[in-house]
Amino acid sequence: MRHVHVFLSVREKMSAELLDNILKGVFKEQQVIKIRVEKRKGHREVTIIQGLDLKDPNLKKLVSEMKAKFACGGTIKDDHVELQGEHRYKVKEFLVANGFPESNIIVE
Repeated sequence: MRHVHVFLSVREKMSAELLDNILKGVFKEQQVIKIRVEKRKGHREVTIIQGLDLKDPNLKKLVSEMKAKFACGGTIKDDHVELQGEHRYKVKEFLVANGFPESNIIVE
């Protein structure tokens, strides 16, 4: 009986993970992401990415990968992500390569 219980708990866990991944995929397709550049003092530019799910546990990893790929600094703020420098079109390509639909990404 105990082996059956362990099997069911593993099966339930796999089902929960599968459902979670499906829901994340659906949410990714519904997100509208806006990418723009702000000029800061000293003529510095900052790429602002709005519309990403800030509660997503993979966001930190995604931002870390962008910072490494674009060789820049960056941070996750209250309602957006900031990357140092002008990376609008690179960010769009990166997000599309990571499963975000191109039609939902707006570059301003």
